[in-house]
Amino acid sequence: MVLDLRAVGGTVDLSLPNPADRDSWRAGYVRRLAGTDLVVVSVAALCAQLSSIAATRPLSWELDPRVTALTLGVALGWSILLGRNGSRSPHTAGAGADEFRRLASASLQLFGTIAIVSLILRIDIAHAHLVVALPLGLLGLVTTRALWRGHAARHRALGRYRRSVLVVGGPDAARAIATALSERELHGYHVVGICTPTGGAIGAPAALPVGTRAIPIVGNDRSVRSAVRRTGADTVVVMATDRLGPRDIRRLAWDLDAFGTELIVAPGVMDISGTRVAGQVLAGMPMLHIERPQYDRALSFGKTVFDLCFSALVLMSIAPVLFALAVAVKCTSAGPVFYLSERIGMDGKPFRMVKFRSMYLRADKEAGSLITANGGNPLFFKLKDDPRVTPVGRFLRKYSLDELPQFFNVLAREMSVVGPRPQVRREVHSYDGVMRRRLLVRPGITGLWQVSGRSDLSPEESVELDISYVENWSMLLDLRIIARTLRAVARGDGAY
Repeated sequence: MVLDLRAVGGTVDLSLPNPADRDSWRAGYVRRLAGTDLVVVSVAALCAQLSSIAATRPLSWELDPRVTALTLGVALGWSILLGRNGSRSPHTAGAGADEFRRLASASLQLFGTIAIVSLILRIDIAHAHLVVALPLGLLGLVTTRALWRGHAARHRALGRYRRSVLVVGGPDAARAIATALSERELHGYHVVGICTPTGGAIGAPAALPVGTRAIPIVGNDRSVRSAVRRTGADTVVVMATDRLGPRDIRRLAWDLDAFGTELIVAPGVMDISGTRVAGQVLAGMPMLHIERPQYDRALSFGKTVFDLCFSALVLMSIAPVLFALAVAVKCTSAGPVFYLSERIGMDGKPFRMVKFRSMYLRADKEAGSLITANGGNPLFFKLKDDPRVTPVGRFLRKYSLDELPQFFNVLAREMSVVGPRPQVRREVHSYDGVMRRRLLVRPGITGLWQVSGRSDLSPEESVELDISYVENWSMLLDLRIIARTLRAVARGDGAY
């Protein structure tokens, strides 16, 4: 008879849940990934061999034993390397970009090795595999992984294929973690409970509001083991508290091992790009090194060239559309076609932002009274049913067509294609020290807040997204925002 010696104190808890049963969906998902990976790389390697035969001996289908051996080796080695590289790890597969990075890394490692060996040994049998199998296999792998993600997302929307998460930490930290995980439930994380230092005490709240949910507080930071038992959580996320030090977290890891429950220790930093974070071990303790924000990267020569070329290409492509919109604005209401509005740009310098006019004449004079009537907050002031907007202007705003002339501002180097939202003077005057960081880069036609909810976001959420963009800029982030902008504009969600 085999005893489970993982239980704390040397006693065996026979009532513990079976981790294998709880994680069966994860194991099945990984097996299916492995199966489709093997099929894809085998087909890619076979296509490479067939193309080699067609190119060298089109009238004979005789198989070269060396090429056949290489085909089998490529298929088997590729599949094994994908597994060893972590692309099918339960922590990686199904969410985020790391899965695809690992796919590409494993593929390039394999074919890079094949290319070097072929060059050293002067063997020309691998050319077709490099030219055909690599791109075909990568395309197939990315496609099948995307299809499996869609399959998992459909199940998660129905309450399956999810990790039950217990969050441990102070109220503010726990709320931040629970909010981040709840906003990404399609990634497979579902918060089932929270443990706070005062959880369960007389007079302490029984639940913590997170978005539209009230997540129950199921204990304090000393009763995590019993909270895991009650909630059935398979993952515990811990934010360090005054009562949870390094030794306590190590003992907690021992306790959770008896349940087969995973432990994640959150470092307590938010909105930090992965490119700025590096792990290191210092004096036996794992540390995170966070590079300081590089604001000047968002002012790089590469971004400038991209802005100018992209804007010129867009304006040439949509010239007929601009003309049609100008005629519609002019013929449906009195006033000029364009509306020139003062905005505060980089380093606090004002400029004239150009838009198609979407309001009646003298609408600016009514702004003060509307702000007062709607709470008196000038920051990101916008009304869902603004009486100053014309019927044509309402259509232009819904699909952000009124913003198209701002590409001329980009050519004038007053704006960028992607950046923080340009602000009027009254909004900038209300900035605190944190908000002023938005002025370190050029304002953009689109940005993180536009693709994350647009006008439906609160002012605080909009500022957080803009600050995150300024601190974590990359060219890849700009391209992602542009792609998401096209989808958001096509749907017309959150714009008014």
